[in-house]
Amino acid sequence: MSLQTTIEADYKQAFKASQRPTISALRMLKSAIKNREIEVGRELTDEETMAVVTREVKRRREAAAQYQAGGRADLAAHEESDIGVYSRYLPAQLTDAELEALVTAAVAETSARGASDFGSVMGTVMAKVKGRVDGAKVQAAVRRALGA
Repeated sequence: MSLQTTIEADYKQAFKASQRPTISALRMLKSAIKNREIEVGRELTDEETMAVVTREVKRRREAAAQYQAGGRADLAAHEESDIGVYSRYLPAQLTDAELEALVTAAVAETSARGASDFGSVMGTVMAKVKGRVDGAKVQAAVRRALGA
């Protein structure tokens, strides 16, 4: 079953159960997926759909942080609720130890010597983690590994 089919089935189930927060979150997710399909002019693959879900989670995290900074805990809680719904469609997140191991392997693989090799190491790691860890965490781990 494709990721979009799963999302649609979960939406229908939430609708039947009258779970308003879940309905709202899934409706926004379906809209983001549909907008991306219109942009590319075809149906999305599961990998592309996962990229949309990842992007939406990142947007919600940024919005929650902004709401917290502005003293709007109620709105931040709503964003966190959406993140909880969207996270069901993402692969299991990497632990810090797993990320460090991948970065160490990428440094060895690319024969990186310092900060000038940052881009090649980032590219190698990001290709391997695809949606399983936030890019900012990868960036911090690569900087630590390269001593930059």
